[in-house]
Amino acid sequence: MLSAFQNIFKVEELRRRVLFTLGILIVYRIGGHIPTPGVDAQALGAFFATAGSTLFGLYDMFVGGAFYKATIFALGIMPYISASIIIQLLGSVIPYFQKLQKEGEEGRRKITQYTRYGTVLIGALQAFGTAVFLESINAGQGAPVVPMPGWGFKLVTIITFTCGTIFIMWLGEQITERGIGNGISLIIFIGIVARFPQSVFDEIREVMAGRRGIFTELFIVALMLAVIAAIVLVTRAQRRIPVQYPKRVVGRKVYGGQATHIPLSVNTAGVIPIIFAQSIMFAPQTLLSFFPNVEWLQEIGRYFAPGAVVYSVVYGLIIVFFAFFYTAIVFNPVDLADNMKKYGGYIPGIRPGKRTADYIDKVLTRITLPGAIFFAVIAILPYILIQRANVQYYFGGTGLLIVVGVALDTLQQVESHLLMRHYDGFMKRGRIRGRSM
Repeated sequence: MLSAFQNIFKVEELRRRVLFTLGILIVYRIGGHIPTPGVDAQALGAFFATAGSTLFGLYDMFVGGAFYKATIFALGIMPYISASIIIQLLGSVIPYFQKLQKEGEEGRRKITQYTRYGTVLIGALQAFGTAVFLESINAGQGAPVVPMPGWGFKLVTIITFTCGTIFIMWLGEQITERGIGNGISLIIFIGIVARFPQSVFDEIREVMAGRRGIFTELFIVALMLAVIAAIVLVTRAQRRIPVQYPKRVVGRKVYGGQATHIPLSVNTAGVIPIIFAQSIMFAPQTLLSFFPNVEWLQEIGRYFAPGAVVYSVVYGLIIVFFAFFYTAIVFNPVDLADNMKKYGGYIPGIRPGKRTADYIDKVLTRITLPGAIFFAVIAILPYILIQRANVQYYFGGTGLLIVVGVALDTLQQVESHLLMRHYDGFMKRGRIRGRSM
């Protein structure tokens, strides 16, 4: 493993790509500390001190703490993610976008262009909503978060936040083109990992203050390592369906005749189901934060508080539902079966066409269910640790899956560069299989 990291800096192109990626990530982290004009950072910090279990807490996790500080990168890359998901969903219901998805490189360029336009629109709308929200809140003792509200502040905030999102989108594209790994994923990754040092220090202080025993701490660390190992195992898990292509004679050349397989991932939907589920489950707590004096609403809110039994059950069911829903959107067995039939491919023992599509759909359904249940358990586990063990440090279900997935994908690309130049990769046996988000 150590020699593999040393080999990275022996390959000039790979070294340049890695250093370029690190430089871009440093720029992103610096921008996450530049404050937005007109916001009282101390008053804002006091208000958000109790907002960890709301949508604000979820959003702040993805942007590396920039939202709670109202910096120029407060919206992060999330408007781009939202626009990408919307365009992807439109591709399953609108024929025009379906046509673009099948047009190859030219279609991808147009989809990218529409995604950028959508990012600007969503970013501007979110920036306006955030500006109105900042003007409406007060910290302790009635101190306003925005000392000088008005359209001047709104306009500056909209321009600042929207430009910040566009700049982050550009940084992510530069990493993808000239760096190593997926730029957008790495930006989210570094925002989550940025909390790691502070969380480790919090755990150390808990032990030194005597509030937690050393053996309890060791057990928590071992449990976290075991969970990470399990996530890696399930993330890499695949169900390979064998496919046979017959020989074709074109002129004097013979094509085809090879045996291959269709790799069906256990986690085809990635972290999208957990993101959707968390957004839905955090919505009640977010709404209740605006009505702190309504007793019956607060009573209902206790059932949907993170860690409550009702919350955990509903949260898990929503994750399973969205896992099937999003998998059905991003993976179309009918198109796959048609493409196989077009080139003469077939699954041994299965007739081409509709029978092949039904078989692939059946296999995909069987492997999606256990994968969805596993990730639902991973998503609920942090709340159990917080309540039972008073754990200060955790990535959270979504954060942990993103960190593991992006790390695997980036290591896979680095290993590909090393093996292409006849260097040893990170593993002596097999290959690292990453996954897209």
